[in-house]
Amino acid sequence: MEQLMRQLKMPHARALAPELLATAKSQRWDPAEVLKSLLEEEISGRARSMLATRRKAAGFPTGKSFGSWDPSLSTVPLPTQQALRTLEWVHRKENLVVCGPSGTGKTFFLEALGQQAVEEGRQVAWFTLEQLGGIVRSHRVDDSVNKAIAKVLRADLIIIDDIGLLAVPDDAAEALYRVVDAAYEKRSIALSSNLHPAGFDALMPKTLATAMVDRLLHHAHICQTSGESVRLTQAMAGQGVSALS
Repeated sequence: MEQLMRQLKMPHARALAPELLATAKSQRWDPAEVLKSLLEEEISGRARSMLATRRKAAGFPTGKSFGSWDPSLSTVPLPTQQALRTLEWVHRKENLVVCGPSGTGKTFFLEALGQQAVEEGRQVAWFTLEQLGGIVRSHRVDDSVNKAIAKVLRADLIIIDDIGLLAVPDDAAEALYRVVDAAYEKRSIALSSNLHPAGFDALMPKTLATAMVDRLLHHAHICQTSGESVRLTQAMAGQGVSALS
């Protein structure tokens, strides 16, 4: 049986088999029940393995999810939060822009949405603007930029984090335009920014910004966060660190 499961590439069932067969023999299980248990373990194990692979491929920065998300701390209206968590907008290949001051939960919310998308079987890719610029820069040497962008678009949801904190180099501006243009009506983009997209022409050439924002916002949900930084508020209340012993 072990050899047969090796040939069939059933590692999860094979790992469980010795213990399960011993239990089945002592308790006189029906053969069909034994087979059912082994197949269920293989299916479950493959699902766990695929989930781990999707998570690793996504490149999330911290691993935050809705398990630790407090919706009351966000200024995004609760009905909007709930609607976005259904991920219907990803199915419709629509975009999401979350903009507002630093520390108001933009990155946390987008990562939690990305984690949920991964758990539901979707491919997700997480980038900073700097990382996208690096892709264009490294692939311009051999004129393979289009292939690199096509690889980015293998994901169902592309998340681009923290636009507006720093000046945007030419490579990064080009990369952002290329990704938004290539994804238009084909993939979903979720973007966080300290600026509303209407102000992106202050970060990059106006012509490029106008063309990019036009495509980005055509099928987009825009959420504006506000208020004081949650991180700073927690730090001032002594909640940012554990007490010294």
